[in-house]
Amino acid sequence: MTDLSAFPITGRWPARHPDRLQLYSLPTPNGVKVSIMLEEVGLAYEPHFIDIMANETWGPEFLSLNPNGKIPAILDPDGPGGQPLALFESGAILIYLAEKTGKLLSNDPATRYETIQWLMFQMGAIGPMFGQLGFFHKFAGKDYEDKRPRDRYVAESRRLLGVLETRLANDGGAPRDWIVGEGRGDYSIADVATLGWVRNLIGFYEAGEIVGFNDFPHVAAWLERGLARPAVQRGLAIPARG
Repeated sequence: MTDLSAFPITGRWPARHPDRLQLYSLPTPNGVKVSIMLEEVGLAYEPHFIDIMANETWGPEFLSLNPNGKIPAILDPDGPGGQPLALFESGAILIYLAEKTGKLLSNDPATRYETIQWLMFQMGAIGPMFGQLGFFHKFAGKDYEDKRPRDRYVAESRRLLGVLETRLANDGGAPRDWIVGEGRGDYSIADVATLGWVRNLIGFYEAGEIVGFNDFPHVAAWLERGLARPAVQRGLAIPARG
């Protein structure tokens, strides 16, 4: 049996199945990237619910795995060379899992970097901007009298949806089913990374109307296709709350 005792996080969240990949997360747009990916590729894993409202990511056990104090993070007992590997940052984890399993990231160099490019688009633009819009539209920021911050993130979120709409519309050709690949595209880690954020924007953040989501029919169709995938449906609820 694999010994993970050298990792302090396993003292706070013990591994019942130490031979399985350990996932430390919760079902936020960033967290579900990894649970969806794990469901898609079929790796055995053990999820651990991390309560950010109780500041569990700022305890020494979690910080020993991710010094940035954010979910998700993983501990793979069967990492490179058969040695345990701890990893944080959702984009890095997606690339690692894709390479480990040979799934959802093309071996063709051009397509591979095209996929990573759109993954970085989500990481650097869609996630941060949609998150700020959520703060100013639904949470504490909504009470600010000055609406310029909110309007800034509304405009930027709408612009980013337009970038995604143009990509999926395929410049007048046959619309793409997925973000990357030839023809109608191939489902990839770029889609896995982005689905939860678009879903959150119009769902949990209740920002569909303010960004004019109905103006982006190709994005809406892509989101519907993605949410219909059984692995996505399972991943959106993992780790189970409470």
